Amino acid sequence: MAKTRTPQPRPPSRAPKSQRFAGARTPGLPDRETLLRHIRETGETDRGELARVFGLKGADRRALRELLNELQAEGTLSRRGRKGVAELGALPPVGVVDVVERDTDGDLFVRLTKGAEDTPLVRLAPDRGEAVAGAPGLGDRLLVRFTPLESGETEARLIKRLGQSAHRVLGVVRKDRREVRVEPVDRKSKESLVVFDDGRLKDGDLVLAQVGLAERRYGPKRGKILEVVGREDQPRAASLIAIHTHGIPMGFSDEAQAEAEAAKAPDLAGREDLRDLPLITIDPADARDHDDAVYAQADEDPANPGGWIVWVAIADVAAYVRPGGALDREAREKGNSVYFPDRVEPMLPERLSNGLCSLREGEARACLAVRMVFDATGRKRSHRFVRGLMRSAAKLAYEQAQSAIDGAPDDKSGPLLEPILKPLWAAYHTLLKGREARSPLAIESLERKIVINAEGEVTSITPRASLEAHRLIEEMMIQANVCAAESLEGKRTPLIYRVHDAPSPEKLSSLGEFLGSIGVSWSKGEAPRTDRFNRLLALTREGPHAEIVNEVVLRTQMQAHYNTDNIGHFGLNLDRYAHFTSPIRRYADLIVHRALIKALGLNLPGAPDGLSDWDISHMKATAEEITAAERRAMAAERDATDRYVAAFLSDRVGAAFEGRITGVTRFGLFVRLAETGADGLVPVSSLGGEFFVHDERMHALVGERSGARWPLGMSVEVRLREATPITGGLLFDMLSDPADPDPTAPRPRLGVRRKAGRPPPAGRSGRGKRR
Repeated sequence: MAKTRTPQPRPPSRAPKSQRFAGARTPGLPDRETLLRHIRETGETDRGELARVFGLKGADRRALRELLNELQAEGTLSRRGRKGVAELGALPPVGVVDVVERDTDGDLFVRLTKGAEDTPLVRLAPDRGEAVAGAPGLGDRLLVRFTPLESGETEARLIKRLGQSAHRVLGVVRKDRREVRVEPVDRKSKESLVVFDDGRLKDGDLVLAQVGLAERRYGPKRGKILEVVGREDQPRAASLIAIHTHGIPMGFSDEAQAEAEAAKAPDLAGREDLRDLPLITIDPADARDHDDAVYAQADEDPANPGGWIVWVAIADVAAYVRPGGALDREAREKGNSVYFPDRVEPMLPERLSNGLCSLREGEARACLAVRMVFDATGRKRSHRFVRGLMRSAAKLAYEQAQSAIDGAPDDKSGPLLEPILKPLWAAYHTLLKGREARSPLAIESLERKIVINAEGEVTSITPRASLEAHRLIEEMMIQANVCAAESLEGKRTPLIYRVHDAPSPEKLSSLGEFLGSIGVSWSKGEAPRTDRFNRLLALTREGPHAEIVNEVVLRTQMQAHYNTDNIGHFGLNLDRYAHFTSPIRRYADLIVHRALIKALGLNLPGAPDGLSDWDISHMKATAEEITAAERRAMAAERDATDRYVAAFLSDRVGAAFEGRITGVTRFGLFVRLAETGADGLVPVSSLGGEFFVHDERMHALVGERSGARWPLGMSVEVRLREATPITGGLLFDMLSDPADPDPTAPRPRLGVRRKAGRPPPAGRSGRGKRR
């Protein structure tokens, strides 16, 4: 039986990024065959990456775009997502797929969710006994690895199940006399499903439904109810929706719980006794798990005048989560803990995450610690890792520690001020010299805290304070992470790096165009460097565009991810970096702990818990999976936050708010409210009585007749028209007037136009606020 359907996919072959960007190619526009050969080798790429590989700038970049368009038009290449391209029918090494077909033998066939029109159906290989939660079925969305077979065909091997696919819908039941419908909670989905009601469904039920696979040509879609997951009006529905929508794994198996309950308190066997070292934890006031502790003391070595010794101790999760066990399998599937405003979906059971692996005050805890020595300039001289037994001297909140340093200690922090807190701060200010010399990205990120009461209602949304105490802990964790990467590289031990690539030429070009639109110069020809971005941020920090420049610089950056190939960390300006400091909540850190245990000979007596052969052979796949899990968690956290914010604002419909334009599209403007940080849409139809053109180069909507502009970064006043908690959507009406026409800008190009709403009433002056 054939394992794939025509057209035959080409086997994936993707060289490591370090090889692809090693400069082996001669700069200049490639010919068709060279370009196709490179795309075939990489599997999937985009214009920015191709321009960088071939060293293209200016006219050559435009010529490349035209060549790619020609190859797409003739059917040689296909589009993947917004900017990606691949050879027609090509498959990536790892991809997200939907299960779309079952044949007469019961075999399932999958198709890539991205570029689905031209990619083939591929047979899903039967489960080979590896840990996968639940057997997949029609309509499921999966993460798979495409594997070429000796026959020349390709099969898809399941890595993990993800969220619902297009064939599954999470929605709310709406009942009337004629029929029962399921309205999707996804704000992008407009169509509801008609479902059969056996009498048990209630209006307002949150349900998971499956779209009928044999669709009628006309009329509403039909579906069937798979599960009732809750109520739309129940407290904490927002996080429940996010969990189900994004396929966040919930809970633990009986086997994993049994492993956690069987865990015992640590002893000194195989460990260094650190219980007399006054390590303390500094965390958010509401933190329940404490996986890092710190201590600093002046270095008494006369060869290191003005130097400091800094200890960072991390919970020894590897002692409890052994390779291949149920806890390990389920932690790998989860990838990380997921944090919602009202709950946490933890990576490890509470017995560990809030118990034996939490560095509780006054209790003996197993740890993996690093002792670092810094000179007076903040340069690290040496470090060593130990497997220890520690006892936290104190648990402080960030605010407590900061207040003590600022001269207002309380009963708990006061006795710690001289012996512990002041040395920590003195060591941090020394480390700060090294950080400033390194010049990592200095982007300011304003976070907001959603406060929820016992009934699950949002009571307030407030900015999170940015304290020096936060930055102290962050810098000490960064240094510990660097030590982990250095030690493992020195021992030639496989590891998972945390990598962050430099911005793409396309993103830099877009940044330059935006900065030009607000009168800020930016040389597009210079290589991207963190100090360049920092100078730009410093230049604009006191001006009217500070907030949006910070936002656009942030958007210009690539996403950090996990990889077994090291390309460095651009944002931190580090050559090597790995995650070591949060093994309670990140599987990547647990792998790094195991690698250190194996590389440094730190196995406990009679209980090898270092990196296993399976860990090593699957490390690349693990890096890919935990990257996908991290992005899944980020999307779920963002969706839940949006829903809670919409619920908070739902009783303020009609109110006016100050905000700023943070996004410009053909269909409208995205505005972020100053008060809550909430984002919503101003539809283009509400902007006035003329057509508006989306000027991508100037990042603005421009009136075709008047030239009036709605540019990115403009401060505006809006009225809340609609807040929909179930989807998290906010709609605004614009109250402000547009900016005046730019006399130096060319007239808006005809073609891509969006008609705005009714013209203003007769006699309007066109100035002032529109109420």
